[in-house]
Amino acid sequence: MKLWGGRFTKETNQLVHNFNASISFDQKFFEQDIDGSIAHVTMLAKQGILTDSEKEAIKLGLLGIKEDIINGTLIIDGTHEDIHSFVEANLTYRIGDPGKKLHTGRSRNDQVALDMKLYTRDEVLQINALLKELLVSIQKIMKENTDTYMPGFTHLQKAQPITLAHHMGAYFEMFKRDRLRLDDIYKRMNYSPIGSGALAGTTYPLDRNYTAALLGFDGPTLNSMDSVADRDYLLEFLSALSIIMMHLSRFCEEIIIWNSNEYRFVEIDDAYSTGSSIMPQKKNPDIAELVRGKTGRVYGSLMSLLTTMKGLPLAYNKDMQEDKELSFDAMDTVKSSIVLFTGMLSTMKFNHKAMAASAKNGFTNATDAADYLVNHGVPFRDAHGIVGQLVLYCIDKGISLDDMTLDEYKAISPVFEADIYEAISLETCVSKRNTIGAPGKEAMAQVIALNEEYLKN
Repeated sequence: MKLWGGRFTKETNQLVHNFNASISFDQKFFEQDIDGSIAHVTMLAKQGILTDSEKEAIKLGLLGIKEDIINGTLIIDGTHEDIHSFVEANLTYRIGDPGKKLHTGRSRNDQVALDMKLYTRDEVLQINALLKELLVSIQKIMKENTDTYMPGFTHLQKAQPITLAHHMGAYFEMFKRDRLRLDDIYKRMNYSPIGSGALAGTTYPLDRNYTAALLGFDGPTLNSMDSVADRDYLLEFLSALSIIMMHLSRFCEEIIIWNSNEYRFVEIDDAYSTGSSIMPQKKNPDIAELVRGKTGRVYGSLMSLLTTMKGLPLAYNKDMQEDKELSFDAMDTVKSSIVLFTGMLSTMKFNHKAMAASAKNGFTNATDAADYLVNHGVPFRDAHGIVGQLVLYCIDKGISLDDMTLDEYKAISPVFEADIYEAISLETCVSKRNTIGAPGKEAMAQVIALNEEYLKN
């Protein structure tokens, strides 16, 4: 059944039908299509455009179709052009002539705009909830590792000592910002396009405010042309999903490095690893690598839709049908990536000794050695040069700053005394950094408490 067949005198070429049809993917939002239709006919009856008996017949018919699709007794097949024609054809088959009144006062243009917005709105909420679960896992690691020392890096080189709690806190902030972006998108997109018609509204006395309220929107959209031509909310969502994947990918990259034989900072649980078909010793971080790899796939969806939309005149154009497959794929990819990453992270074991040893042997306390000299009256630039000599000496001897004797220290600068060892210990280096946002225990306690409050909402 085609909703537009009256104008045509012969059947569409089968290849054209297949190329034009969207039911293979837009069937994904059958529930949103039916929910939107129920709200629409409820409004039509309120306005006296349909009788109450017609409304009830249509509503019961739609609810029956929805239930049958969910339980598998009604199969969505490819003989229909799209999910809208499938639902309407089945409705008319079940209840007769009242089913033909379902589409009164609307177009497929505003109908599909509504369906896609309802589906996307649900996905925004789902992904936001998954990010919160990830944040709960990160917060748990933070609370348990305020004394787990490790190197902080710049340029992928050891820089200064931090704690695992502090490192994890950086990702907590990233994913918290991701949730804020999703909140903003939800608010901005939460206006109903239904009732806009093809592009110029309708002569029927619709109550668009009522329909919007029934569907949980903040109100109706205010321009019928923009209503059917807008995909900004999808572009924003795909942009937010791309940033989420970028954050996950950065995290995965670090886990892959930490999992290597050279670092051994972490051990990934067997459930989230695979082996090699030829090398029996291998335990590969495949989930982390796949999430990192799938990031490009989500980026591709964003670029595809941006490219599709860039040259479209107002109002609706068939090109816009391309929004669905790539958006559905991106949404599914992000959801599965967050779920699997959260599982991998929450079961991961951290090698505290290896982390501390790496920080100690990587001269991460060199800055604190320079600060020690400054606190004893040495100008910073001179202190910087002296500690550079210390590092060269240690490299030559194959030792760390902690391993040098006091005589060796004094041979390079007589300012050094026995308290240098306490000044450059990992604990001291971290604990004295207590401005908010720093890795010191007091500062981290403040942040962890703020995180706890945030996660209550």
